[in-house]
Amino acid sequence: MSNVAEHVETDVRGRILVTAERLFREIGYQKTTVADIAKALRMSPANVYRFFDSKKSINAGVARRLMEQVETAAQAIARERGSATKRLRRLLATVHRMNSERYVGDAKMHEMVAAAMEENWSVCRAHVDGISGIIEKVIADGVATGEFEVSDTGLAAACTATGMMRFFHPQLIAQCADKPIPTLDQMIDFVIAGLRAQ
Repeated sequence: MSNVAEHVETDVRGRILVTAERLFREIGYQKTTVADIAKALRMSPANVYRFFDSKKSINAGVARRLMEQVETAAQAIARERGSATKRLRRLLATVHRMNSERYVGDAKMHEMVAAAMEENWSVCRAHVDGISGIIEKVIADGVATGEFEVSDTGLAAACTATGMMRFFHPQLIAQCADKPIPTLDQMIDFVIAGLRAQ
């Protein structure tokens, strides 16, 4: 495939995903059909199926796109200079804020992410692994500067991500909204205390 053809294919795939996300927000994931997406793009359903073999794979693409935005923001914080403690605090709070803004309080997007988790767990697993890897980088920076004292940065990152799950997982964020404690800041303080050199 030539570079031009690859660029065109990438562009069309991107337009399908942007349009699908808009329709999922407007009319809901379950009610949106591939024909609706095709009509909004002024193309045939058969043309959409050239790029995605099913509505399920479109949903996986939309979910992946949204998750990549969170990973990009987390990576930007991880790459900053300065205190690992402050970066980790900002990173954990940012993942929570972005997931809350995207999915909580928006029933239609909540439905979409629930379907993505049910139908395409591998997409979600890759995202969790990606976020854990970014957390591990910051923890490793903290070990190098003496801010944190852990012998296994991978395990420490996995424990951090697991400990933050209530604040990261869209469905848990929604289900735990009426539980006042621990607050996000209290949980982050607890995680950081566990990483600190004693």
